[in-house]
Amino acid sequence: MVQERIIETNEGIQDAVTVSDFDIFARRMRDKGYIETDAIIKSGIISGSALEVGPGPGYLGLEWLSKTHGTRLTGCEISDNMRSLAEKNAASYGFTERAAYVKGNALNMPFPADRFDAVFSNGSLHEWENPVSVFNEIFRVLVRNGRFFVSDLRRDMNPVVKWLLKRMCKPRSMVQGLVSSLNAAYTPRELNDILTQSAFTDFNIQAGVFGLIVTGRKP
Repeated sequence: MVQERIIETNEGIQDAVTVSDFDIFARRMRDKGYIETDAIIKSGIISGSALEVGPGPGYLGLEWLSKTHGTRLTGCEISDNMRSLAEKNAASYGFTERAAYVKGNALNMPFPADRFDAVFSNGSLHEWENPVSVFNEIFRVLVRNGRFFVSDLRRDMNPVVKWLLKRMCKPRSMVQGLVSSLNAAYTPRELNDILTQSAFTDFNIQAGVFGLIVTGRKP
């Protein structure tokens, strides 16, 4: 039986010490090739102007920029400390002209309608206070035929896989945060229910060993 979902904060990672630990964690994931950049590209998000919802330290979007040409990235991040870190990391990649980070809540993003060619997000879905509303915001800011990609952990992960994931988590200070994220994550059926209630009609959910990926487009 899958345990009941335990809601996590929608305030993002705020504390400077926690931000530093998460940066180490995310950089390690990048260096080991565990982030979803290639999957985003495989989904067809390869050009134009993209929005990243909840970029954290920014590695996912910055890697996307490094693997695409003539693209631009905007990050919508609720945490001031994390946004500052993403800007610093963008500078280290040499992408200050191609990447910009804006303070904002995914429930009410500070962008006009039909603004982005694509939207992607990894690891923030379980934090969204009202995921249907956030998907509707993604729909609003996408241009016609614009694509989206959202990935996150799954709560119904195999217990052995979950144990291994916690074992491999470094720095160890991030383990409790990982557990909290797992407890707040969705199952494939729950995610399907969320998308069905949203403005999107063209979407596909893939259930992997570690998590879920939903892709689709705005008609």
